Amino acid sequence: MSGKRISGQSIDFNMDGDLVHADKVGLTVTDNTAVAQTKGVPDGFINGDVSAEGEIELATKYLSIFTAKARQAGSWRAIPTVDLMWYAKAGTEEFKVEAFGCKLNFTDILDAESKGGAVLTHKIKYIVTSPDFVRINGIPYLESELTDKL
Repeated sequence: MSGKRISGQSIDFNMDGDLVHADKVGLTVTDNTAVAQTKGVPDGFINGDVSAEGEIELATKYLSIFTAKARQAGSWRAIPTVDLMWYAKAGTEEFKVEAFGCKLNFTDILDAESKGGAVLTHKIKYIVTSPDFVRINGIPYLESELTDKL
């Protein structure tokens, strides 16, 4: 049975409860879990360090939420960490991703062509800094025994 599927148009993006329209968003998790070896032969695995980062691309029209946070903080760099959440539902499919304690870094402030034909966009990179890290469909990426005492 086929039906409506999730696409990029299905995703709603929230930053600390504020709805943000982004042209493009991404989140990448790096998990350095590795193979354990005994005498050079695979013998289980070792949990490695983890990190997560991403990028938000949005038009000037939707920059106002970030501008308000910068104004309140006194500078762009002083914006406190924020929680980010992406949610999509289409037909019977549902998808939710949360990233906690994200430190924003305004990277591509201006990228304009004089010939026009496209709206002015800006890129904001972020890194995940909270031990709560990332949840996918409500399930934490990291085991609770790693984060409970942090």
